[in-house]
Amino acid sequence: MPSPIQTARQLRQKMTGVERVLWDRLRNREFRKWKFRRQHPIVYDIIEGRKRFYVADFYCASKKLIIELDGKHHEFSEQKLYDQARDRILNKMGMKILRIQNCDFFPLDITLEKIETALTSPRPSP
Repeated sequence: MPSPIQTARQLRQKMTGVERVLWDRLRNREFRKWKFRRQHPIVYDIIEGRKRFYVADFYCASKKLIIELDGKHHEFSEQKLYDQARDRILNKMGMKILRIQNCDFFPLDITLEKIETALTSPRPSP
């Protein structure tokens, strides 16, 4: 089983077009000076020495904000249930998740406004 870092590296090489567009706006503190990481592994449990983790599309550690860009496969019931369970676990860890559907990504200015709102609003209690 690949490590969290190996998995993240593989995902960075397979970024979607929408992820690349957003990364161009978030990288190097380009967006309001906030530091973001792409395809960032978040370990939520360790069982028998094995790390259980999720990989966030984008993550701002200082605000504990995860940005997920969701394609059509997130609309199916199995994936929706997985996403909901994942969100509950991450929320319990004090993280805030902003989900943006790929079909709602453009215009980019509106997406960036949503991200700014998420960065400046209070995060939920763990």
